[in-house]
Amino acid sequence: MNLIKAHAFGNDFLLIDAYDFSGLPHPLTVARDVCDRHRGIGADGLIVFETRAGGASMQLFNADGSHSEVSGNGVRCLAAWLASTQQLEEGVFVEIDTDAGLKTLELLDRRDGRYTFCAAMGEPERIEQHVLQVEGQSVTAVTLRVGNPQCVVLGDVTEARLHTIGRALAVHPHFPEGTNVELATVEAADRVRILIWERGVGPTEASGTGACAAAVAAIRFGNASRDVQVVSPGGTQRVEWDDDGLFLTGWAEIIADSRWLKS
Repeated sequence: MNLIKAHAFGNDFLLIDAYDFSGLPHPLTVARDVCDRHRGIGADGLIVFETRAGGASMQLFNADGSHSEVSGNGVRCLAAWLASTQQLEEGVFVEIDTDAGLKTLELLDRRDGRYTFCAAMGEPERIEQHVLQVEGQSVTAVTLRVGNPQCVVLGDVTEARLHTIGRALAVHPHFPEGTNVELATVEAADRVRILIWERGVGPTEASGTGACAAAVAAIRFGNASRDVQVVSPGGTQRVEWDDDGLFLTGWAEIIADSRWLKS
């Protein structure tokens, strides 16, 4: 089978056409095999896509084989592949149909192998604050959905907290489906720094939906502005929250077009 590898700020995905995917073993098995960092190609997730007029539809499987509703960086990686293969020009809109609804991306720039998009991510939902018991302490968490479940903890952003509080929250009983977790701190009104523990993956260098969730939490509960730069280890994405919902701006690039040989 042919696999395309792409990444957005280090959050990497393998893309496979649904036609090539038909007849293969269960997606859980395939995702685990190809996403394995040592025995596979390596990625945070596998995207099975089907092209259609004006864009594509997609299903996303995490590196552990579990299903995910959407990925902000994943839809951008798929849009970048379409822009590359179809020679799309700046200003064109690409529609990606996900299990969290239709996402529309505008191609803002294409240069040096990078494709920059602004994606309409929709309205955040179920924004709440909860005090949860984690690792023997009480933690105030902002929970919400941006197409997928998110949990944001405002405060100190350290690797130690990510690997203790972040790891524990991702599988906390409060979240029966599991959740993505972001540790976030508001460094300025227009700047939020995060670390991410991705559901079904672990630490990731970036997350599109995680950036959106952290921005919402920072805006609602941390006095951040409605137009913020969200900084993660892999780079900086822009999140705007206005009357029409959340808009995520960032780039993606294609790394490889490969053929999987393992049976």
